[in-house]
Amino acid sequence: MSTTIELNLLGFQPHLNLKKQEGKVFIYDQIRKKFLVQTPEEVVRQLFLSYLLLEKKLSQNRIRTEKMLKVNELTKRCDILVFDWDMQPYLLVECKSPNVSLTEATLRQVASYNLPLRVKYLVLTNGMTSYCCELDYEGGQWQFLESIPTFPTQLSK
Repeated sequence: MSTTIELNLLGFQPHLNLKKQEGKVFIYDQIRKKFLVQTPEEVVRQLFLSYLLLEKKLSQNRIRTEKMLKVNELTKRCDILVFDWDMQPYLLVECKSPNVSLTEATLRQVASYNLPLRVKYLVLTNGMTSYCCELDYEGGQWQFLESIPTFPTQLSK
């Protein structure tokens, strides 16, 4: 893998909404507007959502979590999908647990989720390490970026 992105996702912990019920800890999904069982991957997803909403100033209306996809006749779910102003898929985020190493295999997983979407940007994060790739479909190339792109007030295709 290549250029890692320095994100202080732990700085968004105060924005997480947690509750304990019947011995289990739940975390609030601000996009789906419901509490989910807290898992390490779900914490990473909610931290990254807070980053997108608070740091990148994205509208909740442009974000979907756990979006169902068809990939080679299989049903998959992508963690976070951001849409542009025309409601076309723009950025795909795959979240892993902090104890999962980010490898080429995990990058291939998120790339396979992108087959039906054809987003401009792919992000892979485990909360500690993050990567972002910009895709060039015409040239058949992709490049690692040093940061998550800043979204203009009106995203273009």
